[in-house]
Amino acid sequence: MALGPIMLGLEGVELAPEERELLLHPQVGGVILFARNYQSPEQVAALTTAIHAVRRPRLLVAVDHEGGRVQRFREGFTRLPAVRRLGEIYDRDPLRAKYLARATGWLMAAELRAVGVDFSFAPVLDLDHGVSGIIGDRAFHSDPETVADLAHAYMSGMQKAGMEAVGKHFPGHGGIAADSHRELPVDPRSYADLATTDLLAFERMIHYGLVALMPAHVVYPQVDERPAGFSARWLRVILRQRLEFHGVIFSDDLDMTGAREAGSPPEGARAALAAGCDMVLACNDRHAAVAILDHLHEAMEPVSQLRLIRLHGRGKLTVERLRRNPVWQRAVRLVQDYDTFPFLEMDI
Repeated sequence: MALGPIMLGLEGVELAPEERELLLHPQVGGVILFARNYQSPEQVAALTTAIHAVRRPRLLVAVDHEGGRVQRFREGFTRLPAVRRLGEIYDRDPLRAKYLARATGWLMAAELRAVGVDFSFAPVLDLDHGVSGIIGDRAFHSDPETVADLAHAYMSGMQKAGMEAVGKHFPGHGGIAADSHRELPVDPRSYADLATTDLLAFERMIHYGLVALMPAHVVYPQVDERPAGFSARWLRVILRQRLEFHGVIFSDDLDMTGAREAGSPPEGARAALAAGCDMVLACNDRHAAVAILDHLHEAMEPVSQLRLIRLHGRGKLTVERLRRNPVWQRAVRLVQDYDTFPFLEMDI
């Protein structure tokens, strides 16, 4: 059974029988986990094992685990600083900041891989223009070259741990105050303005080999009247053709207010896939997710299958083995004390 184009959320800390049946639907390709699905490393490892056992190829398991405000698993995991801290360090010591970014990316990914999570929706590639509360310290910096430099180091650490990165929120969510979780943001800037600022970080990361991106539920009316995640101009023309991105495109959550412009949940899913997304997220509304599965019958493009398979996590690791690893022990101390922990080379 091939991977389908829908990523679903689950309701609790165990895989319920009815959810197992949902995951067997041919249109399902993955599961995204939240704090509601987490009690402990051991519990979530059992949950991911159950998800992966449902079918072959195994379903993708993802989570939002950026650090700072956005870290779904906390107790039993290292508390990761917001990546803004890395940008602040970069301003006075770029070499140290990149080393810390690589170590942090490795630590985040290694702890998630040890419990069976395939990938995190990270890092954020948005710029901090000082106006967006929903982005804010989730952004590395306000300068696109600095963001790309730090994100590249962060991604290389993730890859060392067996995880690919997912950059977000293309082409940039940091330039407006509105939160797409609650409303539909509109960014009035021209493409020329975006191309010399926000888009630069994404362009650099594509050049560095980024294999997945998530577009923003934001309208850029000087480019297209539709939000970026539902816009063929943004995804097929600009991202695929102009920027030569050949990786996975995920929609942001279709349950967000910023996605409602596209219509009902099935209409939104169909519009996102038609615009160029490979996989769409239906995270928090079970009725909407079932409606999407019931009404979505379009065949998935074979190239999407090849892209998605690349996101399966690599290597076999357990929490116990990870915690015995001296590299993990040093990385934890380093991430807990960015400013004073000795600058020691580690095998990361």
